Amino acid sequence: MSLAEFWFALVGVLFLGYFVLEGFDFGVGMLMPFLGRAKDGVSGDTRRRVMLNTIGPVWDGNEVWLITGGGALFAAFPAWYATMFSTFYLPLLLILVGLITRVVSIEWRGKIDDPRWRRWADVGIGLGSWLPAVLWGVAFANLVRGLPIDGEEQFTGNILDLLSPYALVGGAATALLFITHGAVFLALKTGGDMQRESMRTAAWLAVPTTIVAAVWGVWTQLAYGKGWTWAALAVAAVAVVAATALAWMRREGWAFVATCFAIFGVVVLILGSMFPNVIPSTTDPAFHMTIEGSASSHHTLVVITWAAAFITPVVLAYQGWTYWVFRQRISTSQIPPSIGLALRERKAAEAPR
Repeated sequence: MSLAEFWFALVGVLFLGYFVLEGFDFGVGMLMPFLGRAKDGVSGDTRRRVMLNTIGPVWDGNEVWLITGGGALFAAFPAWYATMFSTFYLPLLLILVGLITRVVSIEWRGKIDDPRWRRWADVGIGLGSWLPAVLWGVAFANLVRGLPIDGEEQFTGNILDLLSPYALVGGAATALLFITHGAVFLALKTGGDMQRESMRTAAWLAVPTTIVAAVWGVWTQLAYGKGWTWAALAVAAVAVVAATALAWMRREGWAFVATCFAIFGVVVLILGSMFPNVIPSTTDPAFHMTIEGSASSHHTLVVITWAAAFITPVVLAYQGWTYWVFRQRISTSQIPPSIGLALRERKAAEAPR
């Protein structure tokens, strides 16, 4: 394996970490309008606060994987970075807007004790979760399918070229995979009624996820895959089916492991279908952007390899410790009422009858 191929694999590992960790963050945000409704005497605000508290200590750390992946892409494959970011300017801008909206909504949701303020914050969290979940699938499906680029590595198409049926099915597959992943994570991190409802939701979501992911995976393999990527497709397929069965059996821990393996299989299928290119050209095969042709100089790759060797274990150890510290389950009984709600209840109790 050359250094360029090593960094191609490493960039894939970084995006795999991002999709596994940030994927359940997206899923939790996508589920808030559905699982965050008032039920059994528990207010919708309390249920939504439970959901946010499951990802509260880790969501910002999970986003670091995207920053690291983008930085590695820029350092190791500047030509790939330049062409991809200029081609996907609008989708990546929408992803960035979604991520910023979600960050602001999560951080500022509790700053003003007003139901309307929190309601709009919840809308921002949902929007900021759905947009990236769909658009990441569209973007990577286009990388597998190929783009109309010329001999100067310039995109010659338009936005409609990025919205092929294959790319749209890819977006639907990633959105469904992330929302199922998020439901299983909620079942793993919550207790009581919230845990049972999350697991039941995961079980129902796993069915359409299996169907759509299977359609996109087989389409990818038959149209763009290699002989060995059948193994990656098989891993993803078995993992999704296992997640469905485990969800119905209410084995949330193993179901979460299964959805992680499903994402792993999808990422390997994507990278394997692209190899040895980083962006296939639909204009002319002679214009394919290859791994070796898009990589930085050998000296640059050596330097960043040594930097990664020292920094990566520290980052992994710190993030692992964070998850260990915040490993406890959360239930609605642990969420205190908001100050405004407590004051309103107190005034109602003290009012003359």
